[in-house]
Amino acid sequence: MRDINRTGILIVVIMGTTMAGIDSSIVNISLPVMSRQFNCTLSEIEWVITVYMLSFSVLMPLTNWLKNRIGFFNLYIGAISLFTLGSLMCALSTSLNSLLVGRVVQALGGGAMAPTSMAIISYVFPARVRGTVLGWWGLGNLVGPALGPTLGGILTEKFGWPSIFYINLPIGILTVALAFQYLGVLRKQAKLKLPFDLTGFVVLTIFLVCLQYGIARAEVVGITSPEILITLGIAFVALAVFIWIDRRIKAPIMDLALFTNYSFVSCILVTISRAAALFGGLFLMPFLLQEQMGFSEGVSGLLILPNSVFMAALMPFAGKWSDKHGSREISIVAIILLALSMYLFARLDRGSSLNAVIVTMIVRGIGMGLLLAPLNAATLSAVRPSEVTMASSISTLMQQVGGAIGIAVLAIVTQAAYNRHVMEGMANMPAHHLALREGFHISLIILLVTLIPAWFLPRRNVALKDVDTHIDT
Repeated sequence: MRDINRTGILIVVIMGTTMAGIDSSIVNISLPVMSRQFNCTLSEIEWVITVYMLSFSVLMPLTNWLKNRIGFFNLYIGAISLFTLGSLMCALSTSLNSLLVGRVVQALGGGAMAPTSMAIISYVFPARVRGTVLGWWGLGNLVGPALGPTLGGILTEKFGWPSIFYINLPIGILTVALAFQYLGVLRKQAKLKLPFDLTGFVVLTIFLVCLQYGIARAEVVGITSPEILITLGIAFVALAVFIWIDRRIKAPIMDLALFTNYSFVSCILVTISRAAALFGGLFLMPFLLQEQMGFSEGVSGLLILPNSVFMAALMPFAGKWSDKHGSREISIVAIILLALSMYLFARLDRGSSLNAVIVTMIVRGIGMGLLLAPLNAATLSAVRPSEVTMASSISTLMQQVGGAIGIAVLAIVTQAAYNRHVMEGMANMPAHHLALREGFHISLIILLVTLIPAWFLPRRNVALKDVDTHIDT
């Protein structure tokens, strides 16, 4: 098929992923402003993040079934359109409740975007260049979240919080237009009318929602409260029921047989622990920069920029390296650098210089830039071509769950540490700083533990043999 424009396709999936990636972190820095405008408490405004997180994971398990039923083209167009509509609803919100509805619509589109993009890349590009292509695609997947705080701080300070949602509208419309131009070749993809595992989907949704809700609420009401114990109990019962259902039907909503694949499980373990450490660290970062070091929202955002620049510069290189030499060694180096960045964050305080902050951000950016593309390439190469969409959905979902766990664990740890230091007679600011330091140390430990599954990543990114589903030229 010689009329395919692979560069155009890559640009379209990068644009969609970048838009969704930016939105995953752009909101955090605007929460205090939203809270004042809507006259609500901290626990109420946190639902702007929580409801997005819960809704985001609902559509991910459906990605493989939808890909077979309606095809990549319709699925990607639908995801971008839904995300753009949700952004408009958020920008026009006049109350907290209307904002939450918009965030749900946004998340339903955003949840399908990353796994669909990874699957499109696997469908369009042959395995020998997949790491390089995933490196370029990863610019959106990681640079988006990294740019979010910087962009959010500047937009909120200059134009008000609705601007962080309005900015998605022209990007979304342009992405849809380019998708019609470049993704048309995907319309020829064969469609399969597979049965829909409704029971499995409902039970899996109950598990995901209860797990993430319980984790998010634990930092507010305590991990041992009856509300949390009941919610997490429901989650684990739902998981047991889902496993029982999954093993007895031919076309499950999520194929748990993938977890018998040794290489794939190693990739997933690295994905979960990496997300737990890094999302948790990202959650603590604004408190360190703004409350401890005294920087404004805009300056805090700009200080994160070196992280984004080095990440963007190294990601394509890391993807190309993994194509030639495999993912294991470069991933281990990246995890060590990320652990070092957490150690450096723990050493920052009000007396630290700007250079110390920038060096810390650079180390983090190098580590992030070296990790994502090799890890994604290893994940896709660990499964058969026919399993790629399912594998990418599971990987993205596990990253979401790992991030939620990381944020909750670090929030609980830092709050407990703060309470302990205050009870010992320490003043608020020093107690808060020591608590943040303990949180960064926890992230450091998680990353060091991540080196264990990273050692078992495949040495070479060679896809398993199957019917090759990528488009030939």
